Formats: sequence, C-alpha cells, structure tokens
Amino acid sequence: MHLLVALAAVAAAPPPAEAQAPAVPPPGQTSVVRVLSLGEALATARRLQPQLRQARAGAAAAGARADEARAALLPSLAAAASYARQTANPRATSPAYSWKTGDSWSLSATASLLVWDFGRSWGTWRAASAGAAAQLESERAARLQVDLQVRTSYFAARAARDLVAVARETLANQEAHLRQIEGFVRAGTRPEIDLAQARTDRANALVQLINAENGDAAARAQLALAVGLDGPADFEVGDETPGAVRGEELATDEILPEAAASRADLAALEAQVRAQELALGAARAASWPSLAVSTGISDRTPALADAGWNWNATATLTWTAPLFLAPAQVDEAGANLEALRAQAAALRLQVRLDVEQARLAVRAARGALEAAQLALASARDRLRLAEGRYQTGVGSAIELGDSQLALTAAAAQRVQARYALASSRAQLLRALGREGGE
Repeated sequence: MHLLVALAAVAAAPPPAEAQAPAVPPPGQTSVVRVLSLGEALATARRLQPQLRQARAGAAAAGARADEARAALLPSLAAAASYARQTANPRATSPAYSWKTGDSWSLSATASLLVWDFGRSWGTWRAASAGAAAQLESERAARLQVDLQVRTSYFAARAARDLVAVARETLANQEAHLRQIEGFVRAGTRPEIDLAQARTDRANALVQLINAENGDAAARAQLALAVGLDGPADFEVGDETPGAVRGEELATDEILPEAAASRADLAALEAQVRAQELALGAARAASWPSLAVSTGISDRTPALADAGWNWNATATLTWTAPLFLAPAQVDEAGANLEALRAQAAALRLQVRLDVEQARLAVRAARGALEAAQLALASARDRLRLAEGRYQTGVGSAIELGDSQLALTAAAAQRVQARYALASSRAQLLRALGREGGE
C-alpha cells in the first residue's frame, strides 16, 4: 500500500531527467548508510523472525509428543521403598494389646512391558510420528512464507528508494527550469506568468520529494518488520535485481509436478492425512484387549539386614470395551479423516491456481517492463524537444510542464514495473515451493 501511494504521488509531480538511484548519500547526509543485501535480509529473518521461532517450537513439541507415544511400547521400570513405624498387635480376639511399635520396611522393583494390544499403541505412536512430520513441513511452509514476505518487502523498499531518486531528479530539473525562466523574464522574452508557473512547479516537486522520502522510510520499516529486526530501520537496500526463475517461461502443466512435489503446505497436509489414518486404526483397536507382562522383586521386613527378596512374574490380560464410546471415537476419527482428505484435494487445486497466477504475473510484468522502458525513452525525447521549443520561443510553458509530467510518470511507471516483476518472481518461487532464488 505504501508503494502504491508513493507511486501515485510521484507520478503527479513534474518529471526527472533520469530515475536511477543515487550512488552517493543524499544532500545533508555525511555518513554512508549500511546497505542490507537481500541474502542478509533472508538469513536474518531465518534467525530472528518470531513466526519461524514459533514454527520451530511447534515442530519440537510435535516430536516430543511422538516420543511420548512411543514410551507405551517400551519397557517401564518402577521402584518403591517405604518405611513405617507401627504396632504389631495380634488378632482382634486376643486380649493382649500393646502400643509398642517397631520398624517396617517395604521394598519393591518391577519391570513391565506391553506385549500386544492389537495395534492401538503402535498406531498411536505412528500417528504421532506422522503428526511430527507434518509439523516439520509446516515449519518449512512458514519459512517459505517468511521468505516471500522478506522478498516482497525488500523489493518494495527498493522501489520506494528509486521513487526518491525520481523525486530528487524532478526537483533538480524544476530548479534548473526556474533559473532559466527567471533569466528569460528578466530579459523580457517571456511573460511573468511563466515564472509563477515555474515557482509553483518547483514547490510541488519539493512536496513530492518529501512524500517520497516518507514512503521510503515507511517501506524500510515494513522490511525491518518482515525481517524481525527490533530497532530502527537504519539501513538502505541494495540494487540487487532477481534473475529469471527457472521454468518461468514454461506452461503451467509443465511446472505443476514440481510444485505438487515440493510445496511444504501440501506435504504437511498429506502427512496430517496419514496421521489421521493411523489414528483411525488406533481408535478401532481400542475395542480389543491388551496383554502385558511384568516381573519384579519385593520384600517386607522389620529390618533391612534381614531382607529376603521374593521374585514374581505376572501376565495381565485387560479388556475394557466401552460399548458406546469406542464406536463414537471411530466415527469421529473417520469424519476427521474425510475432512482432511477434502482439504488436501482443495489445496491441490489451489496449488495449480497459485502456479498459474504467478506464471502469468511474471509474463505480464516482463512485458510491462519492456513497454515502460520504451515509454521512458519516448518521454525523455519529448521533454528534450519541448525544452528546445521553449528556449527558441516556439513552445509554451504548458507544453513544457506537460512534457515534464509525462517523464515523471514514465519514470515512476518503470519503477512500478521493476517492482512488479521482482515480486511476481518471488510469488512464483513460493508457488513452486522453492527455497532458493531461481
């Protein structure tokens, strides 16, 4: 939005002779500002962006949940020791009662293992593992989304900077015309209304420069937010121009298989489908019994020195068949599975649309940039001819002003075309699921 407002503002200003970014600091700025490259912005976002930190934490938590589910399949150990001071009175029929107390120690150690539960615990673990894999893909999807945000914000900041250059050149051009017209008016070859018009044009150019500089600051602040920088946006963006995306000239059906295989959000959803399939199997197994074995040693003695350990081994068959709960859980798991499958089908359709839209946007932006280059060259020729006609007394101030306005609009249009091409290529990278820059 900031870029569009800035473009509209500069397009209304008189034209510059050239719309290139300045190679030296602007007037009044004595120190060289740090230049932030696109690669540095992407690397910094990978490290600092809160969205990615949250995604990484979510993936770590999912991995921990998978380990928790696996614990049910592994042996478990338990040990207990207790000490009591108690009386040792005989049966209630005996009259010999005493409040005399003695030591009592209770010691035990047990190892247990689930043997079989018809796949319920196994399915629960595999479902949790598939869920962890889905979270890893979701983390990658978040990384691709952050890359897209950083790239588009970076190119928007570069466009805003170029618009400042357009406004500075416009102001310099207007000031040169003002000095020239002042000489013509003093010589009596031009009416004073031309001088008034020149002063108005110069003032308008100054206003447009102020607006462009404000848009530049806002765009850099937006870039800092996308990168995750907590502090002032005291940097400038570089002159990097993204190269062509490999395959951007191909038809949608030719590059769609890559997107279907590489899109992280689609891979995450397919992993969720797999996890839900396993969860459905575990829910069905909940109606069947489970078998577990355990072994241990124990003793209960009044003195540790007299302990005599006893060994035991136990096999336990447990069958808890909730008559109404288990079928309802199976139905719920089945309905959730169907919903995920439908969601995955919808996302596959969206992937095709994303690729088609991004590919068409790249093609349109390339054509628009070529047209903008031609329009800019024509606008320069028009201004040159208008200036010559005005100097010889043939042209009018209105003709000169219109030519200047046309050149400014053409320069701003080229900036917009460059931004559109860079951002559409960033969109295509994201649509294809690529983490690289080509």
